Amino acid sequence: MRVGRRRGCAGGPKVSDVDGLHFRPWRGESDLPEMARVANAACEADGDEDVATVEGMRVEYADLTNSDPYRDAILAEVDGRLVAYSRVEWEDQTTGGRSYVCFGFVDPVWRRRGIGRALLHANEARLREMAAAHAHDRPRWFGSWGSDRNAGNTALLLDEGYVAVRHFYEMLRPDLDGVEELPLPSGMEIRPVRPEDHRRLFDADAEAFLDHWGGIDSSDAAFRRWTRDPNFDPSLFVVAWDGDEIAAAVLNLIDPEVNARYGVRRGVLDAVFTRRPWRRRGLAKALIARSFVLLRERGMTSAWLGVDAENPHEALGLYKDAGFAIYRSSSAYRKPFDPVVGPEWG
Repeated sequence: MRVGRRRGCAGGPKVSDVDGLHFRPWRGESDLPEMARVANAACEADGDEDVATVEGMRVEYADLTNSDPYRDAILAEVDGRLVAYSRVEWEDQTTGGRSYVCFGFVDPVWRRRGIGRALLHANEARLREMAAAHAHDRPRWFGSWGSDRNAGNTALLLDEGYVAVRHFYEMLRPDLDGVEELPLPSGMEIRPVRPEDHRRLFDADAEAFLDHWGGIDSSDAAFRRWTRDPNFDPSLFVVAWDGDEIAAAVLNLIDPEVNARYGVRRGVLDAVFTRRPWRRRGLAKALIARSFVLLRERGMTSAWLGVDAENPHEALGLYKDAGFAIYRSSSAYRKPFDPVVGPEWG
């Protein structure tokens, strides 16, 4: 949650019980090591098995969508040491509305002192500035999210008028034993992913999720972030082709930083999609099984994925049938942006 480089850095809400607290704007890549430290401390405290790396954050911050870190990120310091940071962005939704989103991390040592609330207020002020430059031609709202294990974040958002509007599950298959490849539907084949396929695959993934909840970022910046991510490895992708058309895919990855920190050998089914003309033919089930075999061959012993609890295509049941069980949960939150909004926020 945050403000920008302007007057907001000095004029944001005050936190009276934290001596020496100072908000400042992002200064560039030199801030990334400390930001990664704070994010990792927060994730570890909340039981979120994620690891921020300087390399990964460098890729992300070099190509953000609808967010300028020099204006839209704020860093909170006490006596020159980073204790929290946040950032805002906006995103158009598949249902036609627009979400003005804030998120951030507070070092666990500095929690429960009002820093997160102050950042949230500053974020909302910056988001209103963003919205003032946009045509008011669609429903709009403030948005945020968080792990359901992070009780402090949940309490803060609810207290500030946000409501949980969607729930998501992290699912874990604890072993990859006894898995065999399943036959593909007639006419389908698996092919290695070539560099010239990358953009087509990215666009097919985005297209397949247009009827899902939330926003789809199919921008050039998002494509660059994807292909430049340190864990991008097309040799792990399992893609089904029907002639010259991509029909479905499972985009797998292995995150060595997460596996090393948490002592696991876990593969990630980062995206599972089937394009509309090829749905209800067992493609996803077959590609998931082949992903398990591939990950096992790469030395993994378990698999993880995330899913919308209300996925419109019964993905939750598919994943349970594939041996996944709900591991953890998180929620997306919204707060009315305008004095009066309709019963549906999109």
